[in-house]
Amino acid sequence: MRTHAQAVVIGGGLIGCSILYHLAKFGWTDVVLLERSELTSGSTWHAAANIHGLHDSTNISRLQHYTMALYKELEAETGQGCGIFQPGSLYLAQTEAREHQLRLQEAKARRYKMNFYEVARDEAERLHPLVDFDGIRCIMYEPEGGNVDPSGVTAAYAAGARQRGAEIHRFTPVTATEAQPDGSWIVRTPKGDIHTQWVVNAAGLWGREVAAMAGLQLPLIPTEHQYFVTETIPEIAAMGRRLPSVADRDGEYYLRQEGLGLLIGAYERKMKFWAEEGTPLDFGHELFPDDLDRIEENMLRAIARVPTVGTAGIKKVINGPMIWSPDSAVLFGPVPELSNYFCCNGIIPGFSQSGGMGKLAAEWMIEGEPSLDMFAWDMARFGHWAGKAFTKARVQDQYSHRFKIHFPNEERAAGRPVRTRPAHEMQKGMNAVFGLNFGWEHPLWFAAEGEPREETIGFTRQNWWGPVGREARMLRERAGIIDISNFAKYEVKGAGAEAWLNAVFANRIPVKVGYSCLTPLIGRRGGIAGDFTVTRLAADEFLVIGSGMAERFHQRFFKSVPLPEGTTFRSRTEELGGFNVAGPNSRELLSRLTNEDLSNTAFPFMRSRRMVVGGVDVVALRVSFTGDLGWELHCKAADQVNVYNALLNAGADLCAGPVGSRALMSLRIEKGYGSWSREYSPEYWPQESGLDRLIKLDKGDFLNKDAYQKIASETPRHKLAILSIDALDADATGGEPIFLPDGTPVGQVSSGAFGYSVNMSLALCYIKAGTAKAGDKVSVAILGRPHDAVILEKPPFDAEGARLRA
Repeated sequence: MRTHAQAVVIGGGLIGCSILYHLAKFGWTDVVLLERSELTSGSTWHAAANIHGLHDSTNISRLQHYTMALYKELEAETGQGCGIFQPGSLYLAQTEAREHQLRLQEAKARRYKMNFYEVARDEAERLHPLVDFDGIRCIMYEPEGGNVDPSGVTAAYAAGARQRGAEIHRFTPVTATEAQPDGSWIVRTPKGDIHTQWVVNAAGLWGREVAAMAGLQLPLIPTEHQYFVTETIPEIAAMGRRLPSVADRDGEYYLRQEGLGLLIGAYERKMKFWAEEGTPLDFGHELFPDDLDRIEENMLRAIARVPTVGTAGIKKVINGPMIWSPDSAVLFGPVPELSNYFCCNGIIPGFSQSGGMGKLAAEWMIEGEPSLDMFAWDMARFGHWAGKAFTKARVQDQYSHRFKIHFPNEERAAGRPVRTRPAHEMQKGMNAVFGLNFGWEHPLWFAAEGEPREETIGFTRQNWWGPVGREARMLRERAGIIDISNFAKYEVKGAGAEAWLNAVFANRIPVKVGYSCLTPLIGRRGGIAGDFTVTRLAADEFLVIGSGMAERFHQRFFKSVPLPEGTTFRSRTEELGGFNVAGPNSRELLSRLTNEDLSNTAFPFMRSRRMVVGGVDVVALRVSFTGDLGWELHCKAADQVNVYNALLNAGADLCAGPVGSRALMSLRIEKGYGSWSREYSPEYWPQESGLDRLIKLDKGDFLNKDAYQKIASETPRHKLAILSIDALDADATGGEPIFLPDGTPVGQVSSGAFGYSVNMSLALCYIKAGTAKAGDKVSVAILGRPHDAVILEKPPFDAEGARLRA
């Protein structure tokens, strides 16, 4: 066994072998995989191993299509069969909402030239004559859908890795992982130790135990999961061909052919946890006792749809463990608090995603960043707040509603609240409806007396659409008070603070006290890794404000630039609260609470100062994400209620009041402001998103400057634009594809909302360069149906910034 390696992968299941294969394929041949038992032990061997390409997330769809194509390449490359069956998959919609979902996925498939399209009932009956299609509104067909052999695929990854020089050691448990001062690791085993640059935790059911060796707690918990296989069904035996699988998600089961029978699986409401306190180390290829009563309701729905299931005998039942994250997506990426420790844990649809995960993992470790923006998978989306109680509640919700549609803007209640600020109870008393942002409860909107305080969900406009409009118009016409406490806030102090910030960010850091700047953070490929406001509070003190949900994500970038001696950097997000006071009457409102001169001459746009508001010390910034006249006020969390009360009382006779984040979304889109993880992403270059004007190449070195310089002179591949859409009952939310009138795909929506103060349904989007320009008509697939739209020359609200700088 090697004593040194570029990477050690812990776990010999499907994902561990895929990561090993891709590391070797991408050029790291000095890599080792350690498996405590046999390959495929744990969850891999008993998986149903279905494969499908479409997902609500466009990037995940792209990775799933990569995975499906890779299996055939693996067979040819290694000679190891993967047991690939691709008779296709039928997707059924019983409800209007499911039809909306499937039609949107079909529109996305057209944009990316993926094979997914609607079929008529007679064609569906020809494809699968055993299915009763009564009550089905819409049927989509994916010709490449099917399943693979779990052991065959894992063995193919392993064979491909070995062919490229990688080592695999079975029956070699890891007993310790020890971090070294230089960022490398010692991995200890009974067969000897390995000194490695990277540790990869792909330990599946034992991901928690392996993480604990490095002092890390992962939000994971296992459940039991059952499926059964029928005896031979005569109609299938006589068919002479393989039947497509059936995705009847409204029925809450999955069904496909297995041998000459059918395999039926379910995610039942009466779910069952397993090994909550830790996975037994001696567990491997065992199964749990059958418990079909738990999935009886799901089975009855499957029998109603495919009546032959009800008369077929049961050949075998598989009841085995799966391990879940709080949102059922993988915990993926380098651990921000550790050096060179990579996680890939909590994978559910592994056989649809294994190749994509392996590819992105190899890119991240070897090249420093994945080629696609996968924050939806990034383990940094959860923080220390995602403890055992939260994880258990969320996993129970995710498992028992596995096939429930994730609607745009949906906020699920399970496991909440986790983190609240002092104003939370006060906001509850004001009829606030709350959302979750990196564990924090924050107001989405405020219900008036008599209005429901629980929001409905769906693809069309919901019951919050009216109240949100009321708040948006109030701010634009008078003033509004927005709780912005969930913004990430950092303090940088010391003699080297300015130099450090200049070394991190692409814009020139303010040299004068009381000045602020907007600045991008550049990724390893030259894209936008973040956008921040940096304010100089004193000669040696700065306040940095960024995306709240990206706080842990951005730790990786901040850590990569060493702090000068005597300089400190710390998060103050938990210590500080904040409010944005914005709108044409915001100056009048704020003037009632302070003795400071707030005139445009004394306190112009992008300036700041420490001052007293309502008897409370605050840091005030003349900036507003609404695009309107306004100030951000940041105070100690203990003073949040006092500041809130003062603002609300001072604004009462001005008819100003509280505004939630849903209205803020609408207001910033009216102004054409981008948002991190939507318009601003590592996938997009600064010159594509319009942030290149904030990059100062003449100021000296900054993080990933060389990467930006490589692409700075490149012609933009696509450009950020704003659309006005003819929409009557639904607005774009993000992800909707955009087509020219002749059907040519040209882009995708990044954010969408109704602009209440301009009376337009709006969307920010990226349009492929050279395909369409301002004034051109395009079509946006809202609800999967074409909606006429026009590319606007400029944002419809205050394009020249007169209100903002008034």
